This record gives sequence, C-alpha cells and structure tokens, in this order.
Amino acid sequence: MLGCKGSSGTGVRYKLTLATGLLECLCFAGVVFGWASLVFVLKTDGYFSDLCINVTDASGELGSDCSLQDENFSLVFTVASFMNNFLTLPNGFVYDHFGTMATRFLAIFLYTTGTFIVALSSKALSFLLFPALSFIAVGGILFLMTNIQVGNLFGTHRSTIITVYNGAFDSSSVIFLIIKVLYEKGVSLHSSFLFLSACNLIHLLRTLFLMPKSHIPYPIPEGYKYGMSCAKSTSYNVEQCEANQDPSSDRGRGVDDEPLETDSLQLTDNSEKDSFKSCVLSWLFLWHLIWLSVMQLRHYFFIGTLNPMLNRLANQDPVIVSEYTNAFAFTQLCGVLCAPWNGLLMDRHKRKPLGSGMSEWEADLHSSVLSLLLTSLQCLLFSICASIPFLPLQYMTFILQVLNRSFLYGGNAAFISIAFPACHFGKLYGLVMSLSAVVSLLQYPCFALNKVLGGDPFYVNIILTFLTLMAFIHPVYVFLHCRELAKQRENSQSILEASIQEISMY
Repeated sequence: MLGCKGSSGTGVRYKLTLATGLLECLCFAGVVFGWASLVFVLKTDGYFSDLCINVTDASGELGSDCSLQDENFSLVFTVASFMNNFLTLPNGFVYDHFGTMATRFLAIFLYTTGTFIVALSSKALSFLLFPALSFIAVGGILFLMTNIQVGNLFGTHRSTIITVYNGAFDSSSVIFLIIKVLYEKGVSLHSSFLFLSACNLIHLLRTLFLMPKSHIPYPIPEGYKYGMSCAKSTSYNVEQCEANQDPSSDRGRGVDDEPLETDSLQLTDNSEKDSFKSCVLSWLFLWHLIWLSVMQLRHYFFIGTLNPMLNRLANQDPVIVSEYTNAFAFTQLCGVLCAPWNGLLMDRHKRKPLGSGMSEWEADLHSSVLSLLLTSLQCLLFSICASIPFLPLQYMTFILQVLNRSFLYGGNAAFISIAFPACHFGKLYGLVMSLSAVVSLLQYPCFALNKVLGGDPFYVNIILTFLTLMAFIHPVYVFLHCRELAKQRENSQSILEASIQEISMY
C-alpha cells in the first residue's frame, strides 16, 4: 500500500499549480468585494436611478434624494456576501464528496453565468444585479476553496501558502477598480464583464491539467501525480491517508496516552473522536466561529456603507468621493502582500525541533495563538478608525481594513486546516462560512438603524466596535487549551517515568 510520506521535491508541476492558483485568486476569486468601485460605475450608468426623488432642502434649493438607491446597492452587496458564505456549506459537502474537479466545474458555471448576466444588464434591468453578484461571489469562493489544498504540496510552507491565497482573494477586489478606470477611459461595463466571462476558459484548462480530480492529500505520498497529462495517476483517499499515518508523525493531532475530557474535545487519530459531529461540537470550533463572525460583520458593514459614508464626509463632492474610492481599491491590492506575514507567523516553528513529547499538531495549534490575537487587535483598531468621522483618517482605515481582512480569512482557512482533520476540511470550512453568513445578515438591521439615525453611521460603528471585543476570547481559549495539553503531556510523562523506575527496582 502506498504510504503518505511527504514529497522530496515540489517539481515544475507543483510550482505551476501554485503560480496559476495565485493568479486565479488574484484576478477572479474575490472581485465582488471591490463593490465600492463598481457602485460608482453603476450609479453613472443610472442603475436604480428611478428610486431617486426630488426634494427641497432647507435653503429652498431643489435637489435629489438617492437614499433608496444607496439602500438597494447596499442590499445587492448584502445578498451577495451572504450567499458567498452561506452556500459554502453545501459546496463544502460537494467538495468533500465529489472532489476538486466537480466543484470547480460548478464554480466555472456560476462565475460565467454571473459575469454574463452583468454584461446583459442595464438601467432598466437593475434587478439582475442581485443574482449576478451572488453567482460571481459563490463561484469565486469555490475557486478559493479548491485552491487552499495547494498548500499541501509545500509542507513546511503550508500555512504561508494558504494565507497568500486568501490575501490574493482579498486583493482581487481591485479588478472592479480596473473596470472603473477603464469605464472612465471609454470601455463600457458590458465589454469588461464579457471579457471576464470569456476568461473562464482559463479556469477550465487549469481544472483539467493542473488540479486533481479528487483532493491533494497531506502529507504528500511519494510519486504523487495529478492532472490529465499523467498517463497513470493514483487515486488517494484523504481519510485513509490520515488513518495510515504513524500517530507520532506530523499529523498525529496531539495523541496522548490519556484522552482529554469531553468538554476539551481533543482530536485524535481515533475515528470516532475525529467525526464531523465531534469537530462541530468542540469549543475550538465554537470560539473560532464567533471570532470570524464578529469581525466579518464589521467588514461587511464598512464595505456596504463606504460609498454613502464618503459622500457624507465629502459633502457630496463626486471628485473627492472618486479619489477616496480609488484609494480604497488600491489598498485592497496590498492584501496579497500582507497575508504572507500571517502565514509566516503560523509556520515560524516548522524549522525548530519539537519539545519533548509534543506532536506537530500541538505545535501548529500553539503557533496560531499569536496570529489569532493580532487579527483581533487589528480589527479593533480598524473599527475605531472607521468610527471617527474625519475624512483624511479614512486612509488609515483603508490600510488597517485590508491588513485585517487578509489576516482574517487567511487565518480562518489555516486554523481550520490545522485544528481539524483534513477529511472534514471542506465541510467545516463551509459550515463556519455559512454560519458566519447568518450572523452577517445583521448588517441589514444595521443599515436600517443607520437610516433611522439620518444616515450617520457613528453610533452603529460604536456598537460594532464593542462587538469586536468578543473576538479576543478565541486566542485566549486556544492558549489555555494548549497549556492544558502541555500539562496532560507532562503528567503522562511523569507517570511513565515513575512506572519505569518502579519496574527497574524489581
């Protein structure tokens, strides 16, 4: 039987898979989060303009009130961001059960359909933005999900590559800025989206030649091959690959002589304890879900209200609004540069020898604490800056937002791949994204409260800032959990040493 040992070298195919995956995430996967740039174009083209009404201000001058138009644009983003996350759960089951190829075919279909619908939309068909952006969002997150496994090809840099891909996903929002700039140069919105639709041929070729039919196992078996060019490729089952590992190997997942109490729910090689249900009911999963949900809600509210917020702070000056919108989009491009730092934080122990009796899983989990803590701190600082109604300060807000977002999603995927078995990655990643999507629906009541307060988001921002403090619970819990594991390991070693001494006396 073929073992599950790590590969001695990456090979040209591994590097090509890595590079093309990075390009895919950077140019396509997360474009929907560049919504603020696209809104500028859509407003110019008159989408939802029938919702604007003529009003007379206090000085008696006739103007227009487009708050309902802004609400609809915010609602389009709310629905798309919700679908982006919520449908990750069923898509995760598709990924785990049917493999990479089937999942990517679904992604290509959704992404192509979404971009084509936008290309066919118009001022009179503004409602088409709702399904179109949702299709693009869901297709994009599927591209990311299937690319995360590429990190398995590069063992010691696994978390770094996962975070780089998530950073590229964040940076892809700059594509809508490019569409905005091209629009200002005379290239129509429809032409840009037809081009994006045609680019799906690239995804198809990559699916056939540079991605596996099922999944990339971890660690990589010797002689592992994938892609259609391989005349003879071997089928690998991720569950079997993990089950066949030596308990003391890299992925031993903290196996101790004595099992932990059920409330700690330590994952071991025991298939019963490694069940999907046990993973979902663990405190690690619960606090990770809360950690992701509160910070994601903060980001979604900020992106969804960015355009009206800038209009308010710039006194409706379109030139200033365009300048700040461009600045925000450009900072998003830096996500791919920020994300590797998070991965390096999580991989920093890889080249050091493990402590006595410590498993690779425990070392990985312990190294994630600093990443989780820094991400929570970044979000708090970002939320505070976003709450201060001072226009020049928003440049700092943009920087903190992209830094925190790249740490957030990269850290999310990396933590799930570290803390739980690989055979459940798709389902757990999908579940945590879906449940966080339900929490993200709170952004719509936030929009409604913002409207009641006259469009001033200050008080809503204060509420969300206090809510982000809940994110600090997760790194504290993981730290305490690791300390408990260390104590149990020491106790086990002490008992073993005492037993050996007792035997030697006889």
